[in-house]
Amino acid sequence: MELFPSNSNFNFMRVRVVSLTLAFLIMAVAIGAMAVNGFNYALDFTGGTVAELRFDKRVEAEAVRKHLVDAGFENPIVQTFGTGNDLVVRLKPREGDGDAARSGQAIAEAVQFEGNNVKLLRSESVGPQIGKELAINGMYAAIFVVVGFGAYVWFRFEFKFAVAALITTLHDVVLVVGWFALSGHEFDLTVLAGVLSVMGFSINDTIVVFDRVRENFRTLHKLSPIEVLNRSINQTLSRTIITSFVAFLTILALYLFAGASLRGMAESQMIGIVFGTLSSIFVACPLLHWLGANKQDLMPKLRDDAELDRRP
Repeated sequence: MELFPSNSNFNFMRVRVVSLTLAFLIMAVAIGAMAVNGFNYALDFTGGTVAELRFDKRVEAEAVRKHLVDAGFENPIVQTFGTGNDLVVRLKPREGDGDAARSGQAIAEAVQFEGNNVKLLRSESVGPQIGKELAINGMYAAIFVVVGFGAYVWFRFEFKFAVAALITTLHDVVLVVGWFALSGHEFDLTVLAGVLSVMGFSINDTIVVFDRVRENFRTLHKLSPIEVLNRSINQTLSRTIITSFVAFLTILALYLFAGASLRGMAESQMIGIVFGTLSSIFVACPLLHWLGANKQDLMPKLRDDAELDRRP
């Protein structure tokens, strides 16, 4: 199935200066939002009260969350574990609730359903130190992914390709993270997981385009680098859009129907899919051209022949 024929000739490289300028301006805005606003960290990072509840009958996590919000608890996180009767609730305690035991009891009282009794299994406080460790571990994970992707692209393609792919991926990640700083939406562990998955989606999309660039550099000897890059984008355009559209629909369903506990992750992934698709078209190849990539980078024999021709 093709949305666009493989021989389509949209001149994406014609707007390469505008697209790169716009991309870096948006990155600057995102970085500024992170520096000025910071993040609205969730309990995963700030600490709070964790309570385990057991109901006599199966109960929906979203219904429990609604009861807690109505009772005055802010942004509670409710997750099912084990059977559908057991839930974990994480939230900031209300003023006046006191220690973890009293706060846990208040949580249990707030989620009493008619004909479905609830029992508080445990309640404890989680300090911000754990959140600090989670943030550091998340940073290490992001660095590991970036370095791993860079090494893979460098090994498979060439150094200029690796630099362009990493900058494109960082562009997408910065925009996603910047959105949460700009909007003030909660940043929790599920959002962090979404950001890491955006990195994977972005680099995969970029590699598909770069793989076609490599093939075309080796076969289309008479075309200029700009023509090769433009043709490569057009040849992979249908695949890029179809894959992104299907992925976006899947994540949209998650955002609409999976409940509040996964909404942050779905939001980060949807934004990442949109910007990842645009960046693979308007950022990756323009960056590659800006770095001076050409067929000599991928075909050492041509470079040697050219050097021999210049000798007297």
